[in-house]
Amino acid sequence: MHTTVGIIGGGPSGLLLARLLHQAGIASVVLESRERAYVEQRQRAGILEQSTVDALRACGAGKRLDAEGLVHDGIELRFAGRGHRVDFPGLTGGRRVTVYAQTEVVKDLIALQLAEGGPLHFESEVHTVEGIDGERPVIRYTHEGREQTLTCDYVVGCDGFHGVSRHAVPDGAAITYERVYPYSWLGILADAAPDYDELIYAHSDRGFALASMRSPQVSRLYLQVPNGTDPASWSDERIWDELDHRFARGTPLVRGPVTQKSVLPMRSSVTEPMRFGRLFLAGDAAHIVPPTGAKGLNLAAADVVVLARALAHRHATGSPELLDAYSDTCLRRVWRAEHFSYFMTTTLHTDPDQSPFETRLQLSQLERIASSPHAEAELAENYCGLAL
Repeated sequence: MHTTVGIIGGGPSGLLLARLLHQAGIASVVLESRERAYVEQRQRAGILEQSTVDALRACGAGKRLDAEGLVHDGIELRFAGRGHRVDFPGLTGGRRVTVYAQTEVVKDLIALQLAEGGPLHFESEVHTVEGIDGERPVIRYTHEGREQTLTCDYVVGCDGFHGVSRHAVPDGAAITYERVYPYSWLGILADAAPDYDELIYAHSDRGFALASMRSPQVSRLYLQVPNGTDPASWSDERIWDELDHRFARGTPLVRGPVTQKSVLPMRSSVTEPMRFGRLFLAGDAAHIVPPTGAKGLNLAAADVVVLARALAHRHATGSPELLDAYSDTCLRRVWRAEHFSYFMTTTLHTDPDQSPFETRLQLSQLERIASSPHAEAELAENYCGLAL
């Protein structure tokens, strides 16, 4: 089997790329190692920048997003026992973010791909990617119990940090920059109606906390915990009590049954370049950000929007100019998002070895955001995302 673009990974970036290529008249095949049910239930990000929302609408995946997505005009920063609201539209000229879970984005894109797009093969485990320096790379994979090959003009790796695509990069051809943080997030989903309208980011002497949501009936909440924490070691009552302590709102959160607990390690990673011959890396295959800045899904979407434009330009004009610029174009945005995510993470979290002096510096930075329109606007602009 041959196609123009072989896409490894059926998450949001691979599916969005396939949809954008379909609209440009470019053939593609998506290979996803997991079954459809698993992909559609995988809990990940839930904050969409305006540019991501615009890309989903433009590709026809905006109907449920517009009907069910929760548009947010700001966030609240809580520190030193008080709160400060950051007004996004007022600081950015009208930009906002939308709460719409990655699971729902994936469901929408899968439905579109199966109804209108090219082949999407679940339970297709890719083993190797060969010939990326030639004109016809080959993807070798197993599907329905049989060894198969897919030749293509280009390969796009959307299969994450541990995926096969990264292993296809020649030794010595890439540099990976990485930082591992000395804490993790304990995340929960709870059948509890959020009694807050916007996300709350809290700095406290006991560590960071975040109040988010998945819907008007479901809360998504996080606590900073030590690396290696077993989520089962935290009872529901202990989690709710700790959240109330860290938010210090005066009134307790609305509580409900906790339906899911998980621990998420925190790290930053960037691999340069993002192109190797006919292989292009996108999303987590190329970069990872800590979730504090809400950038992971949005960076992945930005990568494939840039790549789809470049492939469409090549298809229409024969010019490789935009494809040749793919890595540099994406990395400018990636490093800006990495810096913002690092800033949010290190400003709001408490390092286990942190001194009182360093805590005072954090509080000083938060005070500056609350008192300086320039500092506040910088945060709002980066949170809402740079234009594509």
